[in-house]
Amino acid sequence: MKPHRFLDRLEQVEFVRVAGVLTRMSGDFLEADGPFASVGDYCEIETASNDAPLIAEVVAVEPSLIRLMPVTLPPKLILGARVSKARQAEEIAVGDSFGGRAIDGFGGALDGQGILLPEDRQPKSGRLLPPLERISPTIQLTTGIRSIDALLPLGKGQRTGIFAASGVGKSSLIEQIARQADCDRLVMCLVGERGREVERCWRMMREGEHAGRSTLVAATADESPSMRVRAIEQAIGLAEYWRDRGEHVLLIVDSITRVAHALRELGLASGLPPTVRGLTPNVFSALPRYVERCGAARDGGAITALMTVLSETDDVDDPVVELMKSVLDGHIVLSRSLAEKRHFPAIDVSRSVSRLSDDLLSAASLDLARQALALIATFEEARPMIESGLYRSGTNSEIDRAASLQPALTAFLRQASGENEDREQTRQKLAQILGESGNAKG
Repeated sequence: MKPHRFLDRLEQVEFVRVAGVLTRMSGDFLEADGPFASVGDYCEIETASNDAPLIAEVVAVEPSLIRLMPVTLPPKLILGARVSKARQAEEIAVGDSFGGRAIDGFGGALDGQGILLPEDRQPKSGRLLPPLERISPTIQLTTGIRSIDALLPLGKGQRTGIFAASGVGKSSLIEQIARQADCDRLVMCLVGERGREVERCWRMMREGEHAGRSTLVAATADESPSMRVRAIEQAIGLAEYWRDRGEHVLLIVDSITRVAHALRELGLASGLPPTVRGLTPNVFSALPRYVERCGAARDGGAITALMTVLSETDDVDDPVVELMKSVLDGHIVLSRSLAEKRHFPAIDVSRSVSRLSDDLLSAASLDLARQALALIATFEEARPMIESGLYRSGTNSEIDRAASLQPALTAFLRQASGENEDREQTRQKLAQILGESGNAKG
């Protein structure tokens, strides 16, 4: 029997509100003797000026106290201030009204277009699909970028990382994908970015063809770690809401590394011990969950996730890089050496991989991709000998073919940020390059 709506409302009424008082203020952390709360809950703290209460996240619970981290810059507080559970703060606001809007981690408007009224709310932990309800992507997502569509295909529902250092064209690449990718909804989540980068991204989204179906969720570098983590929770919550309605959502998170840093700050505040590279255990449990909440559902709908990972060097001891490579369905690596040669997008196709190529490409397209990747790898292996003059033409037919095709393949992989190419045109261009080589060889 379905419960009556009045009974549902009655269950939500809070007849007695348990509260505590603020007992200690230490830097960015606060302590109170109540209320009853769990780690991850939010509390309201009254301010000295009696303005809107301060929202703070519970980061640790002990027998006689709770430790809190303010979500926003703390106003003037006094010891003994009332501390109570925040209403609805643990839930994520969702709904179609968020389309075409820029919001913060709590669903508040950043674009000056008025207050947002959510159609629904859902737990911030989201709905993790059971393993057998997730399906492997079988439909290719067209990005309009030749190097990706031809050699590193993305599927609708795939989770892919973009590994890059700063200054190699990462932002330009994700913006180009956001403009050109075929999707029902676009959710862009910027965590720990500079304010001007947020404004630039929002301007791009407003001018794109997905403007009315795009949502920007942002928490800049100067905001609290709690707000930065909340931003990705809000973004994934919105993506899940639309996926569960059967829509295809493109979720772009920039960057997952800064999410890990925010989680580390919260972990240290809660008393967790630092481990490798100073990261706390909660980082290694939270990041895989964010990834697994994305993907394609058996009953329709999909979240295609692109998550950027800051990778300054090839150091395999970077735990965030290694963790993300192990849980994602593929990775796109950007090369500083290519960026310095003004080769954009600076995708190092030899070090990049899509684990779903066999399922997404036709037999003919897969054969072209394998040929091209083999030629590129052969040339890179022989490059030191060729450039130093140690290699003599005619010694090895495979190296000769790779060297003769290198200029054409390099031109094929280089593409302007505003250039959007059809997938069939991309396939024909690659087939022409490889076919001309075969004719010449014959």
